[in-house]
Amino acid sequence: MVSNMGKKKLTLDELIKINYIEDYSELVDYIKENIERGKLKPIKSSNTNGKKPALYNAYKIIPNQPDYKEYLDELKFKIHPSLKIDYYLKNPEKYIDDRHDILDLSIFFESRKESFNDALSMNERSFEIWGREKFLQKGSGKRILKNLGLSLESLNIYETTEPLAYYSHHKNTPQDILIIENKDTFYSMRRHLLKGNTGILGLPIGTLIYGGGKGIHRSFQDFTFCVEPYLNYKSNTFLYFGDLDYEGIIIFESLQKSFQHDLKIIPFKKGYEYMLKKAVLSKLPDTKIGQNKNIGNLFLNTFSENEGKLIIQILNSGKYIPQEILNCRDF
Repeated sequence: MVSNMGKKKLTLDELIKINYIEDYSELVDYIKENIERGKLKPIKSSNTNGKKPALYNAYKIIPNQPDYKEYLDELKFKIHPSLKIDYYLKNPEKYIDDRHDILDLSIFFESRKESFNDALSMNERSFEIWGREKFLQKGSGKRILKNLGLSLESLNIYETTEPLAYYSHHKNTPQDILIIENKDTFYSMRRHLLKGNTGILGLPIGTLIYGGGKGIHRSFQDFTFCVEPYLNYKSNTFLYFGDLDYEGIIIFESLQKSFQHDLKIIPFKKGYEYMLKKAVLSKLPDTKIGQNKNIGNLFLNTFSENEGKLIIQILNSGKYIPQEILNCRDF
């Protein structure tokens, strides 16, 4: 067989020697037949040999195409109909690579589809189907699902978030709950309450929540079903307190917009007002490079006209007020 000679091309003389061809007409027929069968392709840059009929002096060997019939039949007749097979029908070589994982998923749909009635975490579902808990998170799972026209939602998966860190001074309802952007301020306020104080800057606070910057948005997605009932009480008020910079304002506005139908979230006005008072007598740091400056009016409308102007003046000067400007002595 021409295609099994282990070379990518052969000269006319090599073809003659390998196939023990002595008669020129036999050589012409041999070359013609293998070109028609897709086994040989003339290399035109090699030029012809000058004989009649002319033959090129070198030919490219076309490797055998793999036979995918068995795999295509498997896709068509053995894969569960919930899995869309179009991509793999067009790319059978990719199916061979992913075959065992696809079959595991197909078998699961066939025999345990009722398991999708119960929501599971990503790692739990991944282990249930493939016996590998990280297959969806870090393996090829998401790519294979996409190729099969499936989403994580179709597997009834929920993504787990970092649990909220909070300290409850009491469990009475309704209560004011203070979300704090930075860790140092969270610890200082907790120490203040643990000393027997009942409020922060004169406002009674029932619970402190550590927000951790932008991470609070993701943590709050699960808030209503992962916290104790007293925290989920409808009449509670949530106050947000972070750095007085563009990023801190955007975190509040994003949080307020996302959860406005479930939770009442407002700025911790007293805290920000005290920050502004101390800022007048303090040297302020430069705003971090690359911050998104596209703030709205949700935050600024909380303050008086003069306070709002002062906040904009500080931000426009390239400065900001860190939350840490306040400490235990201020609370």
